[in-house]
Amino acid sequence: MSKKNNLAKRKKQHEFDLQREKEAKEKQAKKLQAKKSKMKIDGGEKKRKGGKFKVGKKKVKTKLSALAKAKAAQAMEVDK
Repeated sequence: MSKKNNLAKRKKQHEFDLQREKEAKEKQAKKLQAKKSKMKIDGGEKKRKGGKFKVGKKKVKTKLSALAKAKAAQAMEVDK
């Protein structure tokens, strides 16, 4: 028999894999439990959803004041 096909080695490897999977599941459950307990503690306070900055388009001023119109007209005259 080859070394890879040794029954004792396969059995030990299988037990090791089962143990590793079990530990991983326990670790995952522990993390989930910690997350749940943390959420319960923080649940009493209401948190703001948005940040401090407003997101959106800024309105562009399209109407010119009388002074700006006069300056624009004067600039046009100089160009001609």
